[in-house]
Amino acid sequence: MIWTDNQIFSLIILPFLIFSARVVDVTLGTLRIVFISQGRRKLAPIVGFFEIFIWLLAIGQIFSDLSNIIYYVAYAGGFAMGNYVGLIVENKISLGLLSLHIVLEDDPEDLINILKNQGYGLTTMTAEGIKGNVKLLIMIIKRKNLAIILEILREIRPNAFISIEHVQSVKGGIFPPRTKTRWELLKRRKK
Repeated sequence: MIWTDNQIFSLIILPFLIFSARVVDVTLGTLRIVFISQGRRKLAPIVGFFEIFIWLLAIGQIFSDLSNIIYYVAYAGGFAMGNYVGLIVENKISLGLLSLHIVLEDDPEDLINILKNQGYGLTTMTAEGIKGNVKLLIMIIKRKNLAIILEILREIRPNAFISIEHVQSVKGGIFPPRTKTRWELLKRRKK
């Protein structure tokens, strides 16, 4: 069977474009929700504009031929993939702040020193747990630093109880200095 250019476009190219548009618009929707929850009032509407613009393009193509089931499959597949991609992108950019409550049964002086030497601010308190006195460390960290903190805790205090919560906003505090990105390091080497 010889396919015409019109058949190739309507059966392969257009479904791929619908799928791709849905991946992009759902990914943007995921990011928009994250930005709204973090109070980023200027960024959320901009992302929302592009999200809906792309969605309108995709849905417009489906309405151009309501009898083509391939368009429906591409639309639904793009939605599913967009959720997956959106979560990956959101996890990679790791925006926002977290509150960590770390409960330790023994003296945390070595852990406190390591965290302070890394530039993290923290508050310690003595509290009463079910088995007696415990030490409570409270930290507000950038979400992108969570993996570093968890690794330190795994090595030094593997039995620590850790509670992690999202933080809307903070004022003041001590955060580690910003580390140079690979791009900034490469630019410095070229000079």
